[in-house]
This record gives sequence, structure tokens and C-alpha cells, in this order.
Amino acid sequence: MSPRRNRPQDPGGSSGRSADGDDSGRYGGFQSSESWQGENWNVRHVAGASAQGKTYRCPGCDQLIPSGVPHVVAWAEHAGVDDRRHWHKACWNAKDRRTTRVQRSRNSPKF
Repeated sequence: MSPRRNRPQDPGGSSGRSADGDDSGRYGGFQSSESWQGENWNVRHVAGASAQGKTYRCPGCDQLIPSGVPHVVAWAEHAGVDDRRHWHKACWNAKDRRTTRVQRSRNSPKF
């Protein structure tokens, strides 16, 4: 009995991605487009291994995303690189159910 293959063998040797400069494979995730608040958003899922040594603040819950934790990077389609925001996956999925004002605890850092 031969071992199971998780990926189909591609005789052409291509990875299935177009060579249009998309480096989503570099971050260990995939990129998609979603509509939210009347705008189109680019959403990239980032693997934890790609986020080693970096921490981010989630705009959904105002908490830190520790180094090495898988998360989501989202930005409006018309926005630039500086407008990308790193979200916890759960916070991005719950963005429609959140209120507009996030309440911080007294001893949370104010950045």
C-alpha cells in the first residue's frame, strides 16, 4: 500500500498561483476579497510562523496579537500599505457584531 498524497501531482510543475506578484504564499496564508461597510476589503490570512518576532494591536478588541499567533491582515481595496490592520481571526469574523466603541480596562496600555 502506498502512502496517501495530500496534494495532487502537477505535471507542469507550477504551484497553481499566477505570477502577478502576489506574495501571499510568503506569509503562509491565502488572500481573498470581502465586502464590509460598503467597501471591498483585501483579507490575507497570516500563518503564525510568518509572524515570529512581531506583535500587533488588533483594532477589533484593542489587545495585542502576540508573536507567532495566526491572524488576519485586512485593508480597504483603495487603501495603501500603511492602512493595513492586523486582526485576530475571531475579531475579524465578529466585526459586524461589535459596537463602535471598545472599552479598555484601567490597567491596559494606552497607545
